[in-house]
Amino acid sequence: MRLLAFCLAMIGFFACNNEQEDRRKLTDYVNTFVGTDGPGNTYPGAVVPFGMVQLSPDNGLPGWDRIAGYFYQDSTIAGFSHKHLSGTGAGDLYDILVLPYNSRFDKDLWPDQEDYRPYSMFDHSKESARPGYYSVDLLSSGIKAELSATERVGFHRYTFPKDDESKILIDLGYKLNWDDPTETYLKLEDENTIVGYRYSTGWAPDQREHFVIKFSKPIKNVDFYIGVNKLDNNEVKAKKTKAEILFATQEHEEVLVKVALSSYSIEGAKKNLEAECNHWDFDKVVSQADAKWEKQLNVINVEGSDYQKTVFYTNLYHCFLTPSLHSDVDGWYKGADKQMHQAIGYDKLETFSLWDTYRTAHPLYTIVVPDRVKDMVASFLSHFDETGLLPVWSFAGNETNMMIGYHSVPVIVDAYFKGIPMDVEKAYEACKTTAMSDAWSLPDYKKYAYVPMDDAHDGHWSVSKTMEYAYDDWCIAVFAKALNKDEDYKYFSKRADYWKNHYDAESTFMRPKAKDGKFIKHFIPKEYTELFCESNAWHYFWHVQHDIPGLIEITGKDVFASKLDSMFTYYDDPNDDLPIFSTGMIGQYAHGNEPSHHVAYLFNQIGQPEKTQKMVHQIIESQYTDKPDGYCGNEDCGQMSAWLVMSASGIYPVNPADGIYHITSPWLEQLSYNLPNGKTFKITTENFGQGHVLIDKVFLNGEKLDKLVITHQQIMNGGELHFLLKSTK
Repeated sequence: MRLLAFCLAMIGFFACNNEQEDRRKLTDYVNTFVGTDGPGNTYPGAVVPFGMVQLSPDNGLPGWDRIAGYFYQDSTIAGFSHKHLSGTGAGDLYDILVLPYNSRFDKDLWPDQEDYRPYSMFDHSKESARPGYYSVDLLSSGIKAELSATERVGFHRYTFPKDDESKILIDLGYKLNWDDPTETYLKLEDENTIVGYRYSTGWAPDQREHFVIKFSKPIKNVDFYIGVNKLDNNEVKAKKTKAEILFATQEHEEVLVKVALSSYSIEGAKKNLEAECNHWDFDKVVSQADAKWEKQLNVINVEGSDYQKTVFYTNLYHCFLTPSLHSDVDGWYKGADKQMHQAIGYDKLETFSLWDTYRTAHPLYTIVVPDRVKDMVASFLSHFDETGLLPVWSFAGNETNMMIGYHSVPVIVDAYFKGIPMDVEKAYEACKTTAMSDAWSLPDYKKYAYVPMDDAHDGHWSVSKTMEYAYDDWCIAVFAKALNKDEDYKYFSKRADYWKNHYDAESTFMRPKAKDGKFIKHFIPKEYTELFCESNAWHYFWHVQHDIPGLIEITGKDVFASKLDSMFTYYDDPNDDLPIFSTGMIGQYAHGNEPSHHVAYLFNQIGQPEKTQKMVHQIIESQYTDKPDGYCGNEDCGQMSAWLVMSASGIYPVNPADGIYHITSPWLEQLSYNLPNGKTFKITTENFGQGHVLIDKVFLNGEKLDKLVITHQQIMNGGELHFLLKSTK
């Protein structure tokens, strides 16, 4: 009997443990510090999915490694600002810096400059973060800082030690990297409220952040400054202003601060605060943020090891940080024309890193968040109304014109063919008008049928521009055909072939050309020159996502196959000087930058799918981890993460606008896409295990697939994609 009782107890124990494991939340698998070390350029702070507010710590030091304000190797915190870019190469935002400190502070990050910038030391052992929450002990003051957020409100909770000189600093003159304030304003409105705005310029030339700040502790003493000069009045306007709120605190006294933002107005910020956070329950906001993330991450359920789940859900988390909300609760926002507009019937979204994200992130969004895609397309069309062109790289109500191509087009066209609601005629007009404009290098492109290298400005990145424009033109062509616009279809189909004008049969690469039609004489494909956008000729050879068969035909299948092998085996010389964006290198393949992202899947198209399967697994295993340096390059607003999410699922959009996903072997044993239409699409494996990365057979709903492709509609219909795997040996 004792043995039986023991056995029953043990069965109960293990059953309980398994139940606890099953109950583990998806947010528990997200490590928000991934990407904060190395070249990832992510931030660890508090944000909700697609939120306007990204409340995160700033180390206070400039530089490439601190593009997102925070670098894991640093040990200083200069405060907590409310706006951050995720994973980019552009240093901007960092708006509305708040820092608690006290009489213990004697540190200044800029002792030789007129701007006093206090900072605190911190240690990772006393720092923690999870989706929607960040906490750190500020060691220089003994203050514990906790952060959370709603969509438009940043919520701070500071636990102070006993001190008669406790302070909270609001520093609108604070700037970092490319950012620079142009006009700032602060006003004490009542004993619990400070309002104001921060206008700034940087990568985005005209940024406007209005705010209202509420304090749980009445403001009895506040000093306003212009630079380092203290003023006597209760409001201040200048390029660089700040407010220092002084008070006494008891041991473990909590002071809460709420900061609501609006690009529209101070009144807009007040409405946002009232709608989203009209209470002082910090833990409630943390819980709500966690619930929003749990729901968002639940679009995909996976089975695998804890390590695999951490890598997968951390990457899925990063997919939903951008684009970011730009409109207020009543729809008002600052537009790219510097005027105020109201979004009616949609959320105005910004932060579109389209050169990166059109490749994988946006196709993923059409599967898991199609309602957000509807808002994205509507946001593109409002940008078109405001500027006459579709956005290229827009954020904070600005067009930056960073990078190349007009890649709003494939996002719109992909959404159209997938049945996502939009104003179709207006969407087509916006695509065609943008392509027919004289913006960027389009005049030369239209005149010569390629972008020549002669002109110092337009010739910059010339080959890459031709390749990117040709892809976008193919998207417009198929859009025109679907709308029975036959003349436009013929015209843009012709432009979609312009990539061929750079093909050089002698070198078998896409080669820069002058206006006279002659190829450049000095040409070494592996060299990084200004004629290729953050790449070289190896990377852009494959950039014909819309016509891989045509690329194979013009090159010859044997040459194509040989070049594809060489792409992953031809390494640079150790003495070669590689640019900062050439990371994640496997031969000439650069996973750390986007033009290479579809290349591993091209083996499928020459009858060598086992090479795709092996290479995709190699990329996942070598270029992603669950550590702070877990990205091999800039995370780029979800693109690097979306590649992992889709590749780990065994599906990938080589052409991001044709609704076809190319198949490889999954990195996870099982996945379930919980589709927004209520259906489930399961991806399952048989013989999954170490070394079993090759596909023996694939079945869709029990029927064997003859080709390693699946359509978007087949996924959205629900069902099961089942893989029978075999060993690589």
